[in-house]
Parts: sequence; C-alpha cells; structure tokens
Amino acid sequence: MRNTMRNVTLNYADGVSRSFEVAPGELILDAAIAAEIPVLYQCQSGSCSSCMATLSSGDAQTRAGASSTLLASEVAAGTRLLCVCEANSDCSFDVGYTSEAGANVAHEVHAFIDSIEKIASNAVRLTVELAEGEWMDFRPGQFMQIEVPGLGVLRSYSPSSVGADLPKMTFLIRILPGGAMSNFLSTVAEPDQVLKLAGPYGSFFLREEKKRAPHIFVAGGTGLAPILSMIDTLRQTGGRKPPMLLSFGCATPDALFCLDDIELRKQWLPSLDARICVDRDPLEGMHHGNPVSALRAGDVTPDTVAYLCGPQVMIDAAIRRLVELGADPANIYSEQFTPSN
Repeated sequence: MRNTMRNVTLNYADGVSRSFEVAPGELILDAAIAAEIPVLYQCQSGSCSSCMATLSSGDAQTRAGASSTLLASEVAAGTRLLCVCEANSDCSFDVGYTSEAGANVAHEVHAFIDSIEKIASNAVRLTVELAEGEWMDFRPGQFMQIEVPGLGVLRSYSPSSVGADLPKMTFLIRILPGGAMSNFLSTVAEPDQVLKLAGPYGSFFLREEKKRAPHIFVAGGTGLAPILSMIDTLRQTGGRKPPMLLSFGCATPDALFCLDDIELRKQWLPSLDARICVDRDPLEGMHHGNPVSALRAGDVTPDTVAYLCGPQVMIDAAIRRLVELGADPANIYSEQFTPSN
C-alpha cells in the first residue's frame, strides 16, 4: 500500500522545503499536522484562509462536497486551502511565510483578567495574565480565540501587546450592542476571573524578512490592535528602523482610542508618521475621511510592505489604492475584522 502514498512538499518563503506523505483521500493539512510539519491553520473547515497555499506542481483538488471560501478564479490560478484539499499525485505547494512562522502550534491556555479599561465610546482594553506554568507564544498580528465564560462561544482577537510583554497580553475589543463578549465585559467580567484562550492562529503577521523595507499600516477601529503589536516589534528590533506610515481611523472622534499610545510611539520612532482619520466631525489635525483616503502619492515605493486590518470594504479599497500608488500586491497583507453575531 505504501506505493499509493502521495509525496507532498511545502516550499517556504525562507527557501526551506519540507516533505511528507499523504494517503489517498486524506486531507493534506491533517497529514501535515500528523507529520509535525510547520503549517499555519485555524478553522480546518475551509471557512478561513489561514492554510492557503499555491499549487506549484502536481494535482491537488478540493475534496468533493467540501466548502471553500476561494473564488473560481483563485482556484484556477492554483490557490488551495490545505484543510479541504486532497493530493491526487505527488505535488508541491508554495506558502507565503517562513518555515519558522508555522512552528508555533496552537494550543489552549488559561489566563486571569488583570484589568478592563474603557478607552472609547465603544471600545475597551482587556489585559490578561497567563496562569502560572502556562505559556503561549505568537507572532505580531496573529490572533487568539477567547471563550466567553458560561456561553461556550469563541471570539477572535489579536493582541496589541508583543511577546516581550508575556505572561501579560492586551486586547482592544469593540463593544457591540447585544454581543456575547461585549455583554460579558460590560456587565460580568471582573479582575482575577479566569478566561480560556486558544491560539495563536492566522497567517497575518509581521514578515521579519522584510523588516527593513518601508512599511504602511492601515487600520480601521480595533484593527489597530495587531498593528500596534507590529509597530512595537519593529521598535524593539535592533538596527535602523524603516520608514513607517500608520493610517488609523474610526467613524467619529469619540470612537477613537490609543491616540496617546500612537503619539508616544512617534516620539520613540522618528521614522513613524501617523494620520488619524474620522468620517464625521473631525477635530483639528485629523483627516476628514477614512484611512484609505488619507493615502497619497509619494507614500508608496516599489518595495513598500503594507499591513491592513479592519472591515473588508476598507481592506478592498486599501489594496486597490496601494496598487494604484505603485505597491507590489505580493507585499500587501491583510486581516479582516468582522463583528460576531
């Protein structure tokens, strides 16, 4: 039976390749996990893009009847989601991250609530501390799933803190009327209460191999959280700091938050420029419009790396604008933030 096994190779952005065997009918991601191959994933059901890869050789197709968020044009171009994909022959995939990036295996930990601070009309800063003896590493930009106590439902949030802050982790969370996590944080949560976290997840994270290139960060609302983590990581990295532009916005001035934190980072990082944007009623010094409309000719160079986090409509508009200004689409990374029901 061994001759029926397929040999699958993952080619990483750092030039490393790792091969493993996949049985006929077996999902490629399942085989990779079993073989302890570094691979990014989350949902394992085809509903997210964390395990996205590009087929470079061989035949691999989505399992019959499996759901996938990929467009027909993406599949035709070779894009695959490894969690719902089977290998019909020996094949090879290119992934957009390094072999080290996939090495952090998601797992579950417990953490105590340290503080809950209201930072805007509809946002709070949640700080937790991992329980003694437990640990969770992550790359700036990745997210965790936090279980709402008593309800068993999960909500996804990216830390605004960095690995050096562990065992403490900080999250910026939007408060939504009737939201499960929102109701918990607003009416029930208190210091020392235990939360269950799982992670890290996601393929949206700072590309360390491109840290010397000019950076643009576009953030809408609590999409600022992973962006702050990225900026702080660059600040803590030795050597010359790259030019950085942060374009951050909310609907109105009262919905803005972390402005003092941004100003402090501008003092620490002379190479950081920030544009604060609001759709309505701008105060002095604010850009009247969304974070995408604040991007101008001259902001982008051919080697600019861009990180986008916020609503999908903002991400789509930002990608179009950055490409118009001369950015390479391969250097644009994004994470969509969507409210949960």
